[in-house]
Amino acid sequence: MTEIMYWEAVRRAHDEEMANDPLVICMGEDIGVAGGTYKATQGLYEKYGPERVIDTPISENGYTGLGIGASFLGVRPIIEIMSVNFAWLAMDQLFNSAAKVRYMSGGQLTAPVVVRSPGGTAHQLGAQHSARMEKVFMGIAGLRVVTPSNPRQAYGLLKSAVRCNDPVFINEHELMYNMKGEVADEEFFLPLEGSEVAREGGDVTLFGYNISVHWCLQAAGILSKQFGIEAEVVDLFALSPLDRAGIAASVRKTHRAVIVEEAEPAVGVGSEVMAIINEECFFELDAAPQRVSAANVPMPYNHKLEKAAIPNADDVVNAVRKMLGK
Repeated sequence: MTEIMYWEAVRRAHDEEMANDPLVICMGEDIGVAGGTYKATQGLYEKYGPERVIDTPISENGYTGLGIGASFLGVRPIIEIMSVNFAWLAMDQLFNSAAKVRYMSGGQLTAPVVVRSPGGTAHQLGAQHSARMEKVFMGIAGLRVVTPSNPRQAYGLLKSAVRCNDPVFINEHELMYNMKGEVADEEFFLPLEGSEVAREGGDVTLFGYNISVHWCLQAAGILSKQFGIEAEVVDLFALSPLDRAGIAASVRKTHRAVIVEEAEPAVGVGSEVMAIINEECFFELDAAPQRVSAANVPMPYNHKLEKAAIPNADDVVNAVRKMLGK
């Protein structure tokens, strides 16, 4: 095991998959000569050349469509959209082309394309650079959605995504690229479906994904140390499909659930998880499931307002305490 940063894990996965298969290419704004806004493609332009590490114009709809079209012919593009806010410009390509082609062609065509994009609130970037769009992509039938919460997942999920014949959207987070974590030195792959128990517990389940997993882990430590409440933390690294069996298994164990997300609550991950709990575990519950979510406002630029608009570990602690009457 070696401790590396999140961006280094993403870069390593790029490098290994490009070395393994000459049909794997990278596309996006400033990913070549500049090495990527978050260093995720650093050095690959020099190693593989401009035909495989392609600096594109500022046209998300254009280069995403180009990559999807190439994937129909067997190329395996990894497309980086610099900020998930700009993925709106490529929604037609993702929704109407990549996600539907296998079904509409009766399996004659596939779209083995990976789209990576960072989102989330990243210290005063304003409303147009702080989108939380994972719930939008979850609603696209035919598109897989994963969201790594640590360097190990960032590496293993990207490698699996590149070799998958379905289109995969990887929802990263701008604040996590410099996060450190241990990654195995040997090559490995992680499944694009499922969830992970990040912390065992028996009193309540905290469901998180991406950066909210870390808020859940912080909250679980506070709850254990200060209030004697042992929270289980479940990392929902795969958002589409959601791990229905894993969600139900944890709730049947703890009989209580709090879902934590950085995004606004309406039509979100929390809504889907609560629906699964209601359908699978209604008679197992000792309390109504709760959500901890962002305020339903465009993200403020002012730092204090920005902090007030998104949840944190203290909000999770308070939700659990209220649920358990402590």
